[in-house]
Amino acid sequence: MAKKIMFQGTSSNVGKSILCTALCRIFYRRGFKTVPFKAQNMALNSYVTKWGDEIGRAQVAQAEAAGIDPIVQMNPVLLKPTGNQSSQVVLMGKPVGVYSAKEYHTKYSLTALDKVKESIDFLDSNFDVMVIEGAGSPAEVNLKANDIVNMRIAKMTQAPVYLIADIDRGGAIASIVGTLELLEPEERDLIKGIVINKFRGDIKLLEPALTFIEEKTGKKVVGVIPAIENLDIDEEDSVALENKRNSGAKEIQVVVMQTPKISNFTDFDALNYEPDVSVR
Repeated sequence: MAKKIMFQGTSSNVGKSILCTALCRIFYRRGFKTVPFKAQNMALNSYVTKWGDEIGRAQVAQAEAAGIDPIVQMNPVLLKPTGNQSSQVVLMGKPVGVYSAKEYHTKYSLTALDKVKESIDFLDSNFDVMVIEGAGSPAEVNLKANDIVNMRIAKMTQAPVYLIADIDRGGAIASIVGTLELLEPEERDLIKGIVINKFRGDIKLLEPALTFIEEKTGKKVVGVIPAIENLDIDEEDSVALENKRNSGAKEIQVVVMQTPKISNFTDFDALNYEPDVSVR
């Protein structure tokens, strides 16, 4: 049976995927047979494994960090938005239909949970360590009844959970306190620590906030991760496009139109490696 650790976040794009990627590499370097897992992804930026199965791109980066090939059990459910209220459902790497948000959450998600359980059992039997990623926030009270990616998975695996907040975007302290307040007591008990991500500046100035968080929540702040620029790791969520910057005036300028619906936006990232090209 694999040892497990789980990262959940106070919102999307707080750094769950990157920290899971980092831990996969750390455990791999220490000699553990390590595997990433995310029960359900919502992303158009996907990847096709060598066996022809489609999974979220973040788990592919994590698999690479763990020194293994991506397999469908790492991400058994992938939701690919087709509009504001519907998504194509990809189950165990294969599309099974397009569902409205209501249809999926009230009928199909718990059916998909069987495949999630099978995937967990498979990974549990074949690896030493599972690095598990949640999605969005565990405190979305309107979605909790049919949740198959956050606290339901934490309870199912009894994985210790570390809650990540992005201090770069502001409101991190309120989001930590609020998230914990909205969890059920048994869910709060699974959270073993808090991680402050994307910190810039003097850590001494942050220390009063860390003390406040620990006293207010009873949870230890286990780490403050500095903001790291230019990681060059594929993003799975188009929210990351908000942080894209013009790479400067150079001989060749490439302008990418951002349409309202965009899928594999990381296809353009390779252009950033050309010394005479700027991309915006």
